[in-house]
Amino acid sequence: MKKLFLLVIFFGILTSCEDVIDVELNDAPPRLVIEANCNKTIESEQVQARVRLTTTKPFFGNENTIVDDAEVRIITEEGYIVNLEYFNDGTYTAPFPVESGKDYKLEVIYKDEIYTATEQLYTTSPLEFVEQRDDGGFTGEDIELKAFFTDPANETNFYFFEGLSQRGRVLDVSNDEFYNGNTIFGYYLVEDLASGDKVQFNLYGVNEAFYNFMFVLLQQTGGGGGPFETQPATVRGNIVNQTNPENYPLGYFRISEISTLNYTVE
Repeated sequence: MKKLFLLVIFFGILTSCEDVIDVELNDAPPRLVIEANCNKTIESEQVQARVRLTTTKPFFGNENTIVDDAEVRIITEEGYIVNLEYFNDGTYTAPFPVESGKDYKLEVIYKDEIYTATEQLYTTSPLEFVEQRDDGGFTGEDIELKAFFTDPANETNFYFFEGLSQRGRVLDVSNDEFYNGNTIFGYYLVEDLASGDKVQFNLYGVNEAFYNFMFVLLQQTGGGGGPFETQPATVRGNIVNQTNPENYPLGYFRISEISTLNYTVE
C-alpha cells in the first residue's frame, strides 16, 4: 500500500505540470511588402516588370495578405508612364523599354498612401558553362554544381545568383572585389539532387545597395526559401512611403539584366 500511495502522489505531481500558459505577443500594424523585380534578358531591349504586393501579418495569423487593389506604375526619366496590370496572387506585370544610365521610378498607391523608389538598369555577365561533381557536400556523396561566368575587368560589379530545381532554391550575392576580371562561379548544392534533374541558373546584375540589402536577408534566412518571409529583424529596402514615412514598407525595387543557363544533372 505504501508503494501505491507514493505512485499516486508522483502521478499527481506530473499531471499538475500540464497547465496552459497564454503568451501575449505584441502585434504590430500590418505593413505593405513590395517585391519589385524588373528583369531584362541580355538579348532583349525590354524589361518585364513584376511587382508582388502583400502585407505582413501577426505571428499566429492566418488571414489573406494578398493586395489586389493597388495602383502600380513605372515612370521613365522622360515622364512616360507604364501602368502595371493585376495578374493574380498579388502580382502586377507589364513590359517596358529600358536603357542603361536612365532613372526609372516605381510608384505604388495603396490605401491613399504613395510608395516610391528610383532605380537604374544594372548589367550582368553571361553564364558560360556548368561543372558537376558527384562527391560533394559534407558527406562526399552529394551532387554539387558550379555555374561559371567571367567578370569584366577594371570595373566594380555586384551580382545576385539564383539556382532553382524541384529539389530546392539557392540564393547568393557576391561582389568582384577579390576576382575582378577573372572567371568565377555560383554554387548550387541541395539535398537529394539526382541524375536527370533540371536546374535553372540565373545571374542578375545589381548595385551595391541591393547587394548589402540581400546579404543581410540571406544571413537571416540561411540562403534558402523566400527572402521576404518572416525575419528576426526588420531590414529596410529602398522603397519610401512618401505620404507617411513612419509607415515604411518592406521589400526592394531593382532593375537587372539577367543571364539564364539551364542544366540537366548527369
